[in-house]
Amino acid sequence: MRRSPLILGLTAAFCLASVAQAQMTKVPAEVKAGAYKLDASHSKVTWAVTHFGFSSYVGQFPDVNGTMKLDPANLGATELHVTIDTTKIGTLNATLDKNLKAPGFLDTAKFPTASFKSTKVTRTGDTTADIQGELTLKDVTKPVTLKAVFNQAGANPLDKVYSLGFAATTTIKRSDFGVSAYVPAIGDNVTLTIDVEFKAVP
Repeated sequence: MRRSPLILGLTAAFCLASVAQAQMTKVPAEVKAGAYKLDASHSKVTWAVTHFGFSSYVGQFPDVNGTMKLDPANLGATELHVTIDTTKIGTLNATLDKNLKAPGFLDTAKFPTASFKSTKVTRTGDTTADIQGELTLKDVTKPVTLKAVFNQAGANPLDKVYSLGFAATTTIKRSDFGVSAYVPAIGDNVTLTIDVEFKAVP
């Protein structure tokens, strides 16, 4: 029986995807050591804060860039540096976005970026680690620990570039960084969820 081009194409795509997935690893020790650049198209920082006790309000910083030097055999020597464009903060509400960019909140005209620089990485489980570092926001620098979970590593099925991804969470007090408008009515504690992909640098 002759198969249609569509069936053949779908079958080939499925086989290629299966091969690519088989080449992935979820074992951190198997990750390739080297330099990596953050894939800005597939990375973001999501934040959540309580809103007058009625709900948890969520927004994002979608414009994230960074670099990483990684050696699984010497995880403690990991170098991670991430920069966030705070002017791109997004809540899908134009009025609220404008308010969040004002001086009482992020004051993005004066402080258009935030940054995180790692100081120490400690393995805490088979696929987890604590990433200690310094977060700079509104020109205030404070120590922060990210609770990170390794997702997987391997050749990206689309561009064939060796890639890896992980997620991380932390909670900060926004008033510590001068983001104090409406505290405590609008929560002081802000939960940050980081989802990032990195691509190997040739």
